[in-house]
Amino acid sequence: MIPLEEKKIIVGLDIGTTKVSTLIGEILIDNTINIIGIGTCQSRGIYNGIINDLESVIKCVKQSIHAAEVMSQTNVNSIFLSISTKDINCQNEIGIIPINKRAITKLDIDNIIHTAKSVPISNEHHILHVIPQEYAIDQQIGIKNPIGLSGIRMTANVHLITCHSTIKKNIIKSIKNCGIQINQIVFSGLASSIAVLTQEEKELGVCLIDIGGGTLDITIYIDGILRHSQVIPYAGNSITNDIAYAFSTSYTNAEKIKIKYGNINSYTSSDIEYIEVMNKSGIYNQKFKIHTLTEIIEPRCSELLYLVNNEIVQIQNSLKKSGKNYQLLAGIVLTGGSAKIKSLTVCAEKIFNKKVRIGLPNIINGIIDQIHEPDYSTVLGLLYYGRKKYHKNKQRNIIEKQNFCKKWLKKINSWVKKII
Repeated sequence: MIPLEEKKIIVGLDIGTTKVSTLIGEILIDNTINIIGIGTCQSRGIYNGIINDLESVIKCVKQSIHAAEVMSQTNVNSIFLSISTKDINCQNEIGIIPINKRAITKLDIDNIIHTAKSVPISNEHHILHVIPQEYAIDQQIGIKNPIGLSGIRMTANVHLITCHSTIKKNIIKSIKNCGIQINQIVFSGLASSIAVLTQEEKELGVCLIDIGGGTLDITIYIDGILRHSQVIPYAGNSITNDIAYAFSTSYTNAEKIKIKYGNINSYTSSDIEYIEVMNKSGIYNQKFKIHTLTEIIEPRCSELLYLVNNEIVQIQNSLKKSGKNYQLLAGIVLTGGSAKIKSLTVCAEKIFNKKVRIGLPNIINGIIDQIHEPDYSTVLGLLYYGRKKYHKNKQRNIIEKQNFCKKWLKKINSWVKKII
């Protein structure tokens, strides 16, 4: 196998309630990502983003990573890891610094971001992301990049995403026990939005709803700015549990039925009138009308979407009161495994009264057939996030080398002048 150091390799790992997914991507010379390895494993030992069986999680992670390593012929030693749990919070904060009429520099940006994030956060929470939203210089507001501008005082609005430190520690422990280092832990909703949303949608105003197995992630962008992020611990597994209960079958069988036959529109034409259902002993001894499955899925999906709609309305009202744009002109984007339920967009459009589309991850090169699905949005987004981080670190190293050379040239010039 080829060591990762010899290639520009990035690895994403998504530990979900339903499955564990690993993607290995190579950054090509044209900056595109070539998918060279995929590994998946049925998830065990984690529920709603919380580990309840460390050993099982470690086994799943190892199995998923190994499958991706074999396919890509590389050894994985570090990954970008997604996280989604009800213990993730978000808050918008403000930082202020004086600039005394001089031109703003990168150091000023770093200082004001540091000021903005130095605020009290929920007990035992740790900051995952500090995302700049916009800047203001004196009376000029809505500035995206203030470097080079001048004024008396600069203000920065930032979006903080935090996670309970215990949850984070347990996730880190599970990965390190696999002999893998973590480059960064990334909020799943943020990763999915990178993979699925276009810049135009973010500018117009859009809400991404990532419906996973155990959690649902909401990210709202308006004017190109991340205005709100949230996790709801209520998602696809609630639908699966309803199916398992109604059909007296196992959770695993219910999940398969949901994926294969799931539909929330009873008027959709289908060649199948009845479905055979396996009992908990593994014997096919039950037959149900396909319409019965629809009657189970539709109310739960509607309940879930109404819950999200209430959250969106609250955020919009808050933005409206503060005088900010609150319109979602690009509508709603659904992604995640449960977004594959048939006719979900029809139901969502009625509830949100907006246009709705299913968000598929944007893929450039490589093994794309298997992962061009909503349930791979998060893990592919981790690769895009990793690519950005890679170039940022590369640029920082170049600047550090340049500064080092300048420092030594200055010393040499000073030494030569003393001799002369």
